Amino acid sequence: MDDMTENLAASIAALQEMIQDARIVAGFTGAGISTESGVPDFRSPDSPWMRNKPIPFEHFIHSAEARREAWRRKFVMDDLYRHAKPSQGHLGIASLISAGRMPAVITQNIDGLHQASGLSDEQVIELHGNGTYAKCLSCERRHELFWIRCHFEAVGEPPECTNCGGILKSATISFGQPMPEGPMRQAQKLISSCDLCLVVGSSLVVYPAAAFPAFAKENGAQLVIINREPTPLDEMADLVIRAEIGNVLTAFVS
Repeated sequence: MDDMTENLAASIAALQEMIQDARIVAGFTGAGISTESGVPDFRSPDSPWMRNKPIPFEHFIHSAEARREAWRRKFVMDDLYRHAKPSQGHLGIASLISAGRMPAVITQNIDGLHQASGLSDEQVIELHGNGTYAKCLSCERRHELFWIRCHFEAVGEPPECTNCGGILKSATISFGQPMPEGPMRQAQKLISSCDLCLVVGSSLVVYPAAAFPAFAKENGAQLVIINREPTPLDEMADLVIRAEIGNVLTAFVS
């Protein structure tokens, strides 16, 4: 066994012990857990997100042309990871939740892969919304993407809400759009009650979401960060594991 493998094994053993000793574990996931499923992240060189940047909320609201372009970019990105499946990281988180170690996972991701790993909507706290369906901005009725895409590709315009005629938007939180009150409250409650915060695949630079792990640490919880790259919170963490997420969390898949 080489030094790197030995160090990883020791880190995984330490994490297993910390989880075993914890009363409540709060999971917190970012793009890194899904890149192992083939979902592109924002910050990689030549990321397709840079060629298909999300339209700011104000533009979306006030411009029909911006809405058309937003939906065009949305469908281009959807096609890139249409067949993505939950990674070993997602399955590890799901196992911790099903074992009762973790009440729910807070996620910055919009890809729905935590639910695809077997978790219920109640077990996934989505800070940035969900890109697998759409909502009306007026009445909040849910609309499925297949129907919207068929309409869009047939007439070149996104449809209106079938309930109230309002504007339909992917159920994600765009730049300039208020953070969702319900999920923010749920995340605050979980973070306030946990004694271990497990950060997986987040660069911890996108606020206000990134404030939650720091708050957990300041509130007396232990902080563990699993991420391939350094993060701004590494120095305050009790354990930092820089490795492929699947290689770490596969140890927790039941």
